[in-house]
Amino acid sequence: MIKMFRLLFRKKLRYCYLIAIFITTLLLTVTPAVYSAETFPPIQSQALPPQPTREFRGAWIATVANIDWPSRPGLTSSQQQAELIAMLDRAASLKLNAVILQVRPAADALYASAYEPWSEFLTGEMGKAPFPNYDPLAFAVDEAHKRGIELHAWFNPYRARHGQSKSAVAANHVSKAHPEWVKKYGRYLWLDPGEPEVQDYTVNVVMDVVKRYDIDGVHLDDYFYPYPEQNARGTIDFPDASSWQKYQKTGGKLSRDDWRRENINTLVQHLYQAIKQEKPWVKFGISPFGIWRPGYPAQTKSLNGGGSFDAYNQLYADSRQWLINGWLDYFSPQLYWRIDKVQQSYPVLLNWWIQQNQQGRHIWPGNYTSRVGDRSSAAWPANEIISQIKSTRNSAGSTGNIHYSMKPIMQNRDRISNLLEKEAYSTPALIPASPWLDKTQPAQPILNVERDTTTGKINKLTWQSPAPEKAWLWVMQTKTGNQWNTTILPGAQTSYLFNSVNSPAKIDSVAISAVNRYGTQGQTAIGS
Repeated sequence: MIKMFRLLFRKKLRYCYLIAIFITTLLLTVTPAVYSAETFPPIQSQALPPQPTREFRGAWIATVANIDWPSRPGLTSSQQQAELIAMLDRAASLKLNAVILQVRPAADALYASAYEPWSEFLTGEMGKAPFPNYDPLAFAVDEAHKRGIELHAWFNPYRARHGQSKSAVAANHVSKAHPEWVKKYGRYLWLDPGEPEVQDYTVNVVMDVVKRYDIDGVHLDDYFYPYPEQNARGTIDFPDASSWQKYQKTGGKLSRDDWRRENINTLVQHLYQAIKQEKPWVKFGISPFGIWRPGYPAQTKSLNGGGSFDAYNQLYADSRQWLINGWLDYFSPQLYWRIDKVQQSYPVLLNWWIQQNQQGRHIWPGNYTSRVGDRSSAAWPANEIISQIKSTRNSAGSTGNIHYSMKPIMQNRDRISNLLEKEAYSTPALIPASPWLDKTQPAQPILNVERDTTTGKINKLTWQSPAPEKAWLWVMQTKTGNQWNTTILPGAQTSYLFNSVNSPAKIDSVAISAVNRYGTQGQTAIGS
């Protein structure tokens, strides 16, 4: 009997023990967890905010001949800075995310350079520094980044003196330091692309900027070998006989035209390699003439100034090869024609270029926004640009546009700025990521939410990255009801105050995520 009693007691004890474990587990499961202000529970996937819009929204700021900035040479430093700030403020208000600033218009510099003299378009005199002295490029980079805007440095690789230049040539200008590299062609001076020393010099000038400035991109436009000059006997050939003969003496077998194209190909390839070796996140982009060759696509005729033009055979720019080989990160053909122009149709040309993009690079066409309201018989209405942006969005494989240039946007010709702000760019956008450069995802930030003690409304966010690397941008998203709203903030910002102006309704949830220099967005931290 006693033995049986002990056996039953042990079974009952074991049963009670199992029940205790079960109840404890249940209590731990259903008891609400307590979180500090800095820590939030895992969020179900359906509660995550939507992905931000991805689109490159850029504008060129041309300095040659004072097209955009400065408005005239010889302004004081404070006047120059005020003009540039106004442009960046306008870009930010329109939700543009990049500007392309011309820093080397003609073998000169709008920055402190050991290679080339100060530009006369800045001060009115080649070689003369701004007064009071400052570095315009460093200033532009800093001000753009404060607004979460990328700054791409725009170089003309071979032009050595512009036809509208008036200043005396500085003693350290390349035309005086190395006259054997420079050729007069029409009213301009040009570096000879056929001289190997010129190739090295150009790469060194660009890389000096890449190394010393926190730029986000390097940009070349459509000027390689110069646009053809004419005289009474026809087209004048570029005077590169000496470099051509040197090439032949070394055993070169290419035709003269192919040799010229190869000179440009070599520069493009070497620049891309040098940039990626130094700062792989710095994007390299080119904006060539918008038509590769007449007849590509079939109905296309390339007209320039009323006559036939072939960039492949006259600028020696085989831009299609650069895209096919992936020698750049973004490709921005200057599609400076209307949508309804049959022989140079904007969407037809754009889709042809997209088909050539075998390496999956960014296609961000250039738009002739300066044609809007330009007081000529060929002026465009602002709606043409809006339609071109829509056409780009409807073309799978193209993810942005670049406006030439900031001047019509600043002048708001035909209400173009109003239309961009209210129609085309009503919501913010991140620049598309470049996964061929890097796929590393930024770490999830640590988020702290503060509430008003009276109303309980969220009134302040603070956040920080747990990783040592700095964020380039922050994506802040707020949810009210079922609606998410997105705000893109500069990487230096680590807090945000809500008020009745920027957040009139009660916020239910907030989210923050980092974006790195490659455009990759990290994991999202959510608070409520």
